[in-house]
Amino acid sequence: MTAPPPVTSDDQPAVPGARPAPGPAADEGLARRLRALACTAPLHDLDARKANLAGEYSTYAMAEIALAAIDLVTLSMDFDAGADHEQIVARLLPRIAAQAPGRAPAEHERVARWVLDNLINVGSVDRGFRAVYGTFGPDGAYVRRDYDFKLIEEVPGPGGGVYLRTTDEAVNVLVGALDTDVTSAQIAAEVKLEVLISRGRLADAQLAAEQARYRTVQYAETLRRTLETTRRNVRAVDWLHAVPDMISEALDHIADRYRHENAILTHIRRARDEATGAGPKLRAAELVDIVKDCIRRHTQLQTRLLEAGPLFRAEQDRQAFQPPAARAGTDLYGQLLAPLLPAPLERATRVTDAFFARGTGPRPPGAVRLADLAELLLTPPAPREHLGAELPEPDLIATPDDSRFSEEQLAAALDLLRLPQDAPRRLSGLLAEARRTDPDLPYLVALLAVHAASPAVGTAYRQGESRLLFAVDDGTPLEDPEFGGADLIVGTALLDAAGMAAARAEPAP
Repeated sequence: MTAPPPVTSDDQPAVPGARPAPGPAADEGLARRLRALACTAPLHDLDARKANLAGEYSTYAMAEIALAAIDLVTLSMDFDAGADHEQIVARLLPRIAAQAPGRAPAEHERVARWVLDNLINVGSVDRGFRAVYGTFGPDGAYVRRDYDFKLIEEVPGPGGGVYLRTTDEAVNVLVGALDTDVTSAQIAAEVKLEVLISRGRLADAQLAAEQARYRTVQYAETLRRTLETTRRNVRAVDWLHAVPDMISEALDHIADRYRHENAILTHIRRARDEATGAGPKLRAAELVDIVKDCIRRHTQLQTRLLEAGPLFRAEQDRQAFQPPAARAGTDLYGQLLAPLLPAPLERATRVTDAFFARGTGPRPPGAVRLADLAELLLTPPAPREHLGAELPEPDLIATPDDSRFSEEQLAAALDLLRLPQDAPRRLSGLLAEARRTDPDLPYLVALLAVHAASPAVGTAYRQGESRLLFAVDDGTPLEDPEFGGADLIVGTALLDAAGMAAARAEPAP
């Protein structure tokens, strides 16, 4: 008895050997979930490989320690520098010691360093992870794809050290999300946080607040990578449309987040003040610290966004005037090795012989020829310009005179303030006399009198001045229609000319 032929949805027999229709794997959402699942594989692999360690390490929950390490690195790194390796190890030790309190501290430290090194993937060449997943192509064929990612990477710091930074994949693993848009994810997290706080669910609100903070860090990482790419090659970033739009949207996003987070902070403080038990008050206090940290990170991000435009212009000028490379180097793998590997041996040897014959450089002759030596010795030296090239005549532009007072007004004010040594005067009388001469002259007289309140005695002494203008405040208020303050006593003091001459004649030590 034979089986009936397969039937399609239209009740027609299926064509033998036909390719099946793409299943759910053709959905892009499934591919995203497969990549997100691949990011968790290194954490599960830690618990599977802990049996290879010399000693009894089955009591340690390695995946839990790895998540705590990602959390610590994410919250410790700054915009310019990452997290310090030794500080992360030190902050992991209490959690590891709580899992095995009877073990030695040296063993706890070894577990911390082992987990951190495996998250960095120290043993690999590029210090990254690779996962393989399948999806359907446009033609319906099943295609296997490679997904390369990192969780924690080592980056150079501003002071020359090496710091740790988490990647977007690590943050997605940490918050339990997929590859989502940073802006929309953070808005959703903060709206969720506000709703939870308003309903008094502070335990759930703390988790939502921590997720919102992780998204803030991820948003800052996106800007940091854009600026780093600009420093390396300004042409690799679209500064005409993409980056200006991103900066504008980010600034609007930060302004909205400021208002939102301040409102959330108000709700948290109200919940903290109205709480009766010690647990809710502690939760509310922790929430206040988390939201304040979000506001601080937003302030730092806003500063970097405002500095992005000047940084682009400076890098554009630097890279535009940088001399180009004299000659591009040869890609040995892409231009020589990869094309020759599938070729026959007799064909490959002809190419390699030609390359190494010309790639090793010229060989100098064993001895100098007499003709070359005679030509070198008999060639007259080239004439040199002792004074260099002729300098172009500079195009000078006269600076406009924008001073408020003229030379005649300055001379009149100095003549008015040239007082006898034994006849000081009040500032009010000097202002009235100056006003009768010129309506603008009292402003210059008042300015000179205020400077005379702290006279530069040492400067006048070194310059050989014989007279010095001084002003003293005796507490009398100034009665003037245009000026206020103290009615200073303005006078002239004579300097010791003999002492000045002796000081100038004295040799320097």
